Amino acid sequence: MEKSTMNEALLGVLAFGLLCAPAGAADTNWLIKAKRVYTADREPIEDGWVQVGDGRIRAVSAVSPGGGFETLEVDAVTPGLIDLSVRIDLGFDSVEQSTETPARLEVENALDLWDPRFERELRSGVTSVLVSPPDRAVIGGWSVALKTGGPPTLERRRIAGRAALRAAIGDEPSDGNRPAFFQPDSFYNRRPTTRMGVEWVLRKAFHDALAARSDAARATSETQVYEEVLSGKAPLIVSASTTQDIRTACFLQREFKLPRLILDAAAEAWKDPPMVVASGASVVLPPLTFGGRGGNDFAFHSWNSAALLHERGLTIALSGHNALERGERLAAQPGLAMHAGLPFDAALAAVTINPARMIGIDGRVGSIAVGKDADLVLWDGKPFEPSSRIVGVLLEGELVLDPRTAK
Repeated sequence: MEKSTMNEALLGVLAFGLLCAPAGAADTNWLIKAKRVYTADREPIEDGWVQVGDGRIRAVSAVSPGGGFETLEVDAVTPGLIDLSVRIDLGFDSVEQSTETPARLEVENALDLWDPRFERELRSGVTSVLVSPPDRAVIGGWSVALKTGGPPTLERRRIAGRAALRAAIGDEPSDGNRPAFFQPDSFYNRRPTTRMGVEWVLRKAFHDALAARSDAARATSETQVYEEVLSGKAPLIVSASTTQDIRTACFLQREFKLPRLILDAAAEAWKDPPMVVASGASVVLPPLTFGGRGGNDFAFHSWNSAALLHERGLTIALSGHNALERGERLAAQPGLAMHAGLPFDAALAAVTINPARMIGIDGRVGSIAVGKDADLVLWDGKPFEPSSRIVGVLLEGELVLDPRTAK
């Protein structure tokens, strides 16, 4: 190998290593002093301290734990934000369309971890996300819980593989399908072609899984996936925006006694909250839009949906859907919900501990507690207020956004 070529190869290896390593790997020990520490699952701490060491939270206290770590002083600190409906994928390359029920698909195998949208989410305070297959199939496969930063490998970023099984109700799963009046000319000559057909596919999938319980000969690799949902080992997260689709999901829960149901993008859940309450489902609300309508089904999301559902005792989470504009991202949604009547504590929980509990990752993230990952957001005022900004972000102790240089 020529010397110049060898040098280029060495530089390439070095560059790749730098990209894959945490940018501040050596700077993962910090002492954060805040006028208020919002833990998300306990009362806030006035003039509190959070000690971070080796990527974990080592101490949370009203007095300085010491330790000789470098100190960062801010107005407020919250847990890293969590979005269960981030919608970052490779489009049609992240879903199998040759069948309407590719339940065994794991979307983590069809993602680009170099996608700059992850970095955009991270720098706006979102440290953990649930990535799901696009809603082109009735049952799209397994979602994965990931960190939004760090080395771009699944082993380093994965919080929980097979974190939830993704399903969809509405127009999108049947879009493009058509009846086979004569000779079929593609695999799109199939059911479902209507909302009723979508419901039929869902019910058949779970009926087959129940039948396999009593007849081992009917068991397949797909029925084993549905069994994990039926037994409560994994939640079913269903995209259902309109009232009729939300009701269908609730009927499905009632029929099959699904222990863990999450309604995603449930814009019109506010229209029939008693049914949602009776189902025991958790709700992920879509981001608010100027006109109130959005999504593929053009459902109407009332400005006070979050407050209304919270008053009914429902567990809610907010989402940002990977918005491009800063004012529409996840960090802005709690403030909008608070303006419509949602209490601050509930707004904070809706972007931290609630989504973490919905998919069972609260042992690592979602609140500020000793032993959890040091995923933190630093603020220059009370979180979610229009006059407050995110000035710092830590991901597993690494300072991604530095409050000392924030302008």
